[in-house]
Amino acid sequence: MTYDEMLNIPPYSLGKAEKDRLLTARLKELTLLHRARCPEYANILSCIGFDPDAVQSVTDVPMLPVRMFKETALRSVPQEEIVKTMTSSGTTGQAVSRIFLDRVTAANQQKTMVKIVSSFTGSGRMPMIILDCPGVVRDRAMFSARGAGILGFSIFGAKKIYALDDDMKLNTEALREFLAQHSGQRILLFGFTFMIWQHFYKELLRLKEEGICFDLSNGILIHGGGWKKLISEAVSHDAFREKLHDVCGIRAVHDYYGMVEQTGCIYMECECGHLHASIFSDVITRRTADLSPCAVGETGIIQVVSAIPESYPGHSLLTEDEGVILGEDDCPCGRKGKYFKINGRLKNAEIRGCSDTYAAKFQ
Repeated sequence: MTYDEMLNIPPYSLGKAEKDRLLTARLKELTLLHRARCPEYANILSCIGFDPDAVQSVTDVPMLPVRMFKETALRSVPQEEIVKTMTSSGTTGQAVSRIFLDRVTAANQQKTMVKIVSSFTGSGRMPMIILDCPGVVRDRAMFSARGAGILGFSIFGAKKIYALDDDMKLNTEALREFLAQHSGQRILLFGFTFMIWQHFYKELLRLKEEGICFDLSNGILIHGGGWKKLISEAVSHDAFREKLHDVCGIRAVHDYYGMVEQTGCIYMECECGHLHASIFSDVITRRTADLSPCAVGETGIIQVVSAIPESYPGHSLLTEDEGVILGEDDCPCGRKGKYFKINGRLKNAEIRGCSDTYAAKFQ
């Protein structure tokens, strides 16, 4: 099955057995493609004694530590075919991942993201408020995960404004005019968790105390980038939602988990508060002792696989995050596939994620 044919399948429609067959075939195909086209990846597979015939399920696909993309330039297409280079978030002094995209991979990232997100928001484009500043996306040829996130989600917006200026101050007049112009319409909001809390929620709270209120009850907020700073401030997921609702009336709030090394295959949070894997990706938790797969309900290191990457060998990655798979095919929201939660970063792992790295710099 080609990737275009995969895109015709609803993202949360396949049960465990059917999804595993589909993904295993695609991931095996990508493994062989990258072995043939990326010498560094071929050397790794040779060192571990990779046998293609041993790949019988998604858990058998060899994985790279995500940190490798900070240390080595890995690409499976000629340099002249690279149309975009993305970098991960990082605090000052940290090395960043470099992800090389050709036209096919970049296009499939966008198509996949549209399929996943529109299954939550609907197919129509909405007026959009970006809870960030415009300066983040000025360099389109090489931009960070933060800029990539903004541009990626911007395709769901019909008319867009940035709620913050380049000094990260809320532009209250522009926000007021935008809401008046689109009164009664459903509005999409997008941003990164800590920035939303620090620069949007806290300012709305201050304004409300002065008698100035904004009504976002028709809004749907999608946010991501990590919770490290907010958890340290005792702001839970529930408190984040409740306080935003109290200050502006918004009820539809969806967190998501994703990374620049596998852009496009994001894991959206459903109405039940669970992160979901679509048919284009999967999550495996592995034990720290021997990297064997964990059982459902058992905490382990997160491995993520993606059916997208053709220009770099990023289709199977061992992250530095810890989490637990809560179930498969039986979430009360009705979506099939695995659903899970992220517990946080592994001990001594570098800070990453747009929200967390910004929070570290902000502090």
